[in-house]
Amino acid sequence: MESADESPVQLVRPDAVGPFVFVCEHASNRIPASYNNLGVNEAVRMSHAAWDIGALELSQNLSQRFDSPLIASTVSRLVYDCNRAPDSATAIVERSEDDIVPANLDLSDEQRRQRVSSVYQPFADQLSALLEHRSVQSTETILVTVHSFTPSLRGQSRQVQIGVLHDADSRFADDMLGIAKQQSRYVVERNQPYGPDDDVTHTLTKHALPRGLRNVMLEVRNDLLQDTAGIMIMGDMLFSTLNNALLPSESNPGVVHSNESNTGRT
Repeated sequence: MESADESPVQLVRPDAVGPFVFVCEHASNRIPASYNNLGVNEAVRMSHAAWDIGALELSQNLSQRFDSPLIASTVSRLVYDCNRAPDSATAIVERSEDDIVPANLDLSDEQRRQRVSSVYQPFADQLSALLEHRSVQSTETILVTVHSFTPSLRGQSRQVQIGVLHDADSRFADDMLGIAKQQSRYVVERNQPYGPDDDVTHTLTKHALPRGLRNVMLEVRNDLLQDTAGIMIMGDMLFSTLNNALLPSESNPGVVHSNESNTGRT
């Protein structure tokens, strides 16, 4: 495997046979040298605008504990957001919250295609190949994407601490929510602080739904992931919830499956 400095995607534990495939699309704030930092300053490059702070470390924690593969992007979402389709208006942002991204302004079609081919396509191809390999091996697979979000947005405080997101297939999200709301001390909500209408479920709809795989997207408020201790505590909670959700639904009282998406914007 190429080093993370050279490759836009990192694959960890490719041959592990645990039940999950973990995905971290916003794992890194690395901007390849050829982009000259996209014209943004260090404060922006270190902020949530560039990556999901703590999400990679949490993904690694869960990957190790479940002996399951992890696929992570090694390129900042300011270059290309790997959780967006190439035709999405938010795949390459010109503005991230209050900050202009100068090098993303007025891109030509060829420049956009170059970002897709150099950042997104290797990531998507690697994930597809891993899922196909596990299918051929008849290895149980539940796709779990891991993200983090800020405690406030545009001056509005977010009370939710963990979001359990889904698109059309809510099976695994329902199981997780039923367990978390009974057993967790955290504020856990469905499709918060984002939902399918916010264009955040691309990885699930591209890779899990067509294969009939159970799936879920996890959003954790990043003030809970500020240090190793916080990541370990959150890893404990999610390990327990994910592990219990593997049990048949009849073993989890209070779990009600729904095909409806309860989306919410903040």
